[in-house]
Amino acid sequence: MPLHDESPVHKPPPVHKPMSDDLPFILASASPRRLDLLKQVGLAPDDCIPADIDETPHKNELPRNLAVRLAHEKAAAVASAHPGALILAADTVVGCGRRILPKAETPTEAIDCLALLSGRRHRVYTGMALVRPDGTQQEKLVQSTVTFKTLSHQERQAYIDSGEWQGKAGGYAIQGLAAAYIRALQGSYSNVVGLPLFEVVSLLASAQYEPAQRLR
Repeated sequence: MPLHDESPVHKPPPVHKPMSDDLPFILASASPRRLDLLKQVGLAPDDCIPADIDETPHKNELPRNLAVRLAHEKAAAVASAHPGALILAADTVVGCGRRILPKAETPTEAIDCLALLSGRRHRVYTGMALVRPDGTQQEKLVQSTVTFKTLSHQERQAYIDSGEWQGKAGGYAIQGLAAAYIRALQGSYSNVVGLPLFEVVSLLASAQYEPAQRLR
């Protein structure tokens, strides 16, 4: 009779080690809204590095094409200075038909945006680009449709006076006072804020990025 049990030893299956354990994750943006959205779903970038690129639309460029192009250029610019990292870039563009609305920097721009959006539908596009450590890049476009009520002169002026429009694509922020003016929304709410979370999580998962805080 053997002194020791010689039956085969069954080893447990290997545990998947998240790529995020030792992979730097960089958000190519300085937007506090995008950072807050990522944190909301348990995604905390190791760094936030805005890309210094020219965001001027090309002649006759469509809103959806601009969103994808700028996301691609932002990701490429940051990735060139941080090889071996996982880079996520995004750009949100508000379009009314073929027209690209600006990121309002002056009251006049904001007034023009509100006049155009009042009483009609418009589309919000977010282009996303993910650069993997091996340099490959994947891009995605998400679209939402937003319908504004017809705004009175008093409502427009009150929103301008709030200052909430400053630096916002299309001259408004859906997560703020402008929510009272929106009759309908089709598609992703977080996309209109600045980053479509369902698609972001799916995009990062395709790169095997599973942060520990999301696995608990």
